Amino acid sequence: APRATPACLSALSMDAAERRLARVTAHLLPSSLPLASAPLLAPSPAAGSSSPAGDSYRRVHGDVSSEPPEWRAATDEDGKGFVDIIYEKSVGEGIAKITINRPDRRNAFRPLTVKELMRAFSDARDDSSIGVVILTGNGSKAFCSGGDQALRDSDGYVDFDSFGRLNVLDLQVQIRRLPKPVIAMVAGYAVGGGHVLHMVCDLTIAADNAIFGQTGPKVFLWPSLLLAS
Repeated sequence: APRATPACLSALSMDAAERRLARVTAHLLPSSLPLASAPLLAPSPAAGSSSPAGDSYRRVHGDVSSEPPEWRAATDEDGKGFVDIIYEKSVGEGIAKITINRPDRRNAFRPLTVKELMRAFSDARDDSSIGVVILTGNGSKAFCSGGDQALRDSDGYVDFDSFGRLNVLDLQVQIRRLPKPVIAMVAGYAVGGGHVLHMVCDLTIAADNAIFGQTGPKVFLWPSLLLAS
């Protein structure tokens, strides 16, 4: 039997892909909408009732507002506030948002930052009204640039508390073991320890200017070598 040429195989693959796309489009969109005008994304929950996707979303989630959530400042379980992070909870939406708030240092973390992050994640874990946690950085220049090298000396990272350890591994384990999804919202740099932070989250949503990088392999830092591989 004659062997199929690469051009023939490519045409068959394209035909199969178009058939699958047509089936998906027929499921998501009203039958009166021509394929050429179909949007690339599925309709939003606020789409008209004629959309099967909108109907199925409402059946599961009910009527969901398309307005952005209203945020309120939150404290930890002991009622303490924060210095290096912003901890907020949405009103009636079940969302906690943790923002690394050191934009002048590209949101690099110091020992205090890590301790505050752990306090906020602990509160979000134990708050039964919270269903999902967002981790992000303040500003558009950086999500997190890792450990603040300006505070590093021969005794490690030391801030005004003279606490010489970042303890960031405990934070990473805490995020991985959190029984609620953690979503990283990344704009700008996510490098070094900041790159590891987004990787231990369940999902990362990246802005167009997001830059990811791991500095460890350049200095033979073993955990970073594992991540890079």
